[in-house]
Amino acid sequence: MQSVEVTFKISFSNDQFENAKEYVKDMQNHPKRVFWQGKENKEEEELIISQIAHRILSGFYNNYDPAFAKRQIMSMVARKKINN
Repeated sequence: MQSVEVTFKISFSNDQFENAKEYVKDMQNHPKRVFWQGKENKEEEELIISQIAHRILSGFYNNYDPAFAKRQIMSMVARKKINN
């Protein structure tokens, strides 16, 4: 399997931020959930922003809507392939 490093610039609303913040707070009560794999040493704000990005990119990937992409996925930069 090949992989590539991609950087996205996204925009999000205050509602999206608050929703992700609540989700992360809930996950803090459940330290054995899959959510925490690979996130053990991350700060709360990084977890919140990561959750927002995950939701935006998952929604875009699963429900292609050009208007959505234009508003929330502002740019994307792909770098050369990374060997695993």
